[in-house]
Amino acid sequence: MDFSFTDEQSMLRDTVASYLSDNYTFDQRRAVVTKEPGWNPGVWKAFAEELGILGAPFSEELGGLGGGAIENMIVMEEFGKALVVEPYLGTVVIGGGFLKHSGHAQAADLIGKIIGGEAIFAFAYAEPKGRYNLAAVSTTAKKEGGSYVLNGHKAVVVGGPFATHFIVTARTAGGERDAQGVSVFIVPKNAPGVTTRDYPTVDGGRASEVILENVKVDAGALVGPESQAMPLIEKVVDEALAATCAEACGVLRKLHEGTLEYTKQRKQFGVPISSFQVLQHRMVDMFIQLEQSISMTYMATIKLGDDAERSKAASAAKVQIGKACKFVGQNAIQLHGGMGMTDEMAIGHYFKRATLIESAFGNTDHHLARYEFLSLGQAA
Repeated sequence: MDFSFTDEQSMLRDTVASYLSDNYTFDQRRAVVTKEPGWNPGVWKAFAEELGILGAPFSEELGGLGGGAIENMIVMEEFGKALVVEPYLGTVVIGGGFLKHSGHAQAADLIGKIIGGEAIFAFAYAEPKGRYNLAAVSTTAKKEGGSYVLNGHKAVVVGGPFATHFIVTARTAGGERDAQGVSVFIVPKNAPGVTTRDYPTVDGGRASEVILENVKVDAGALVGPESQAMPLIEKVVDEALAATCAEACGVLRKLHEGTLEYTKQRKQFGVPISSFQVLQHRMVDMFIQLEQSISMTYMATIKLGDDAERSKAASAAKVQIGKACKFVGQNAIQLHGGMGMTDEMAIGHYFKRATLIESAFGNTDHHLARYEFLSLGQAA
């Protein structure tokens, strides 16, 4: 695929890569994620004030850099290479996506706070029995006068411990798995009735279980149309899928490069193991998986502006990414031997992140079935 970046986009990539190289080494990251609070607010402040990348996908009218999905892709790919745990996906891609696409009355104000590093969002959509169905929502939002009262349990809210606001899906009508009847709300984390249980994830990130007990929000907290939010949710999740695929490309590149370098140094029978033809074939197969993943991710990102093709392209990319994460990750660990899973070696941390990416927003099997369903629908 021939995909040329503009000078501004290339400069964005260089800026992010340079900052992370100087300030986000593997040892620096490991020191941060192994203690509270599990992230570096100083880095987040630098993203906002020094680099300005929290405004990358927002229009200049909103105070951003005038970019869009491609800028998100560039940032997320570089973040994947450094295993960045700061909540760019939840805040800029998802939180900013809901605000941009919904026409919310407070969108300009909240996006300004996102760009300034003040507002941090986490997407509270998954529920204990929901699997990967976005419409599987049992959390309720009942209207009482000019307010809504929310009750429910949201599971594995990634970035929840860092958040100032939650984007919450809740049912305002219909049955538990009906596409109709789902609404979206912005809920301040400090709102009365919101409780969280925070915990580390296997890849070094942080997540929360979020309990909503009679949480009262005003009507202005509603994002998009009441009971008809599924098209908006699907659009933002497709954008999050493309961004996650971009992060995966960064992770996969480091898995491949790290393995290639190790095989040049590791010797058996007096020669580097990279000289063994069977291992050369293995590493070529890893590289092919990486290149296919990059091409599919670029295509999915381009298609985000095409409502007819967006979801199918996003699922197709996620299928390729899921297969590549498994193949490249497992081969990287195998070629490193048992030491590949030790905490001291970076390769094991990249493998853990690749493993969680495979299941993010739906695993490979889920998106293969979704792609098939969407293809049959278009054919009909």
